[in-house]
Amino acid sequence: MLLAASRRVLARVLIVAAASAVVSCGNDDSGPAFVVGAGDAIESRVLAEVYAGALARTGLKVAVQPELGQRADYLAALDAGRVALVGEHSGALLGFFDSGSAARTPSAVIEDLNRSLPEGLVVSDPADGTDLRPRVLVTAEAARRDDLDSVAELVPRCAELHAGLAPAPDALRGPGAKPVTGCDFADETPLPDVAALRNALLDNSVQAGVVGGPSALTTSATEGLTVLADSEYALRAENVIPVFRKGLLDDQRIRKLNYVAGELTTDELVEMIRRVRDGAAAGEVARAWLDNHGL
Repeated sequence: MLLAASRRVLARVLIVAAASAVVSCGNDDSGPAFVVGAGDAIESRVLAEVYAGALARTGLKVAVQPELGQRADYLAALDAGRVALVGEHSGALLGFFDSGSAARTPSAVIEDLNRSLPEGLVVSDPADGTDLRPRVLVTAEAARRDDLDSVAELVPRCAELHAGLAPAPDALRGPGAKPVTGCDFADETPLPDVAALRNALLDNSVQAGVVGGPSALTTSATEGLTVLADSEYALRAENVIPVFRKGLLDDQRIRKLNYVAGELTTDELVEMIRRVRDGAAAGEVARAWLDNHGL
């Protein structure tokens, strides 16, 4: 037990030491680095490397500090000034700071988010090309039988349905709020992963499933299932967005973050997550993406 504890302490020390490795592409080499933080999820590390790489190309001295834990942990590090920026999802961030907000659409979420952020924190543009909302699944057979294409068509039937809830692998997780507006399932069963959810749907243990992110992250585990469309935002908007400490970035560097927002898409983010999951270094994956987009 003592040996295991010592190894955990050593791992934390090495993480902090690694954060001092600075990426810089310009003249601002004096003074402390601008530290971009990342939580434990692969997606969080990918976003940190993308933002850090983009800012480094403006001449800012930048470091990435990974493995900061879950949302509450890395947002506490941001609030305390131990890191200067983290990548987030707009809806989940709003839910963290204002659990009572009823905003669902992308514009309404951003409006409420800007009102709810603590003093000293700001966001730049969300990546409109990303959609990290949970996905609602039914079996392909049920979709055909009941003529179901959308979440809106499912909502009136929610009280009759048993639902399974599963996380999306390697993605940032939501705050645990009710996932589907207007939908009160007969009961909700947490499941460990999408494979377990698929099995439960196919054997009719549950009749609806909610996956906490894009189904593209779990393509093989959703065979035989139908992803219901959600054009009416029964599930709250979740766009990638950077949140950072006010006053640390000038207009040029905020514009750089906005350029990143204008280029990033769900498919590209999923592909970067998959590559890191398969063993690629997050920094190299982010660098390739930035190069491909001229950023």
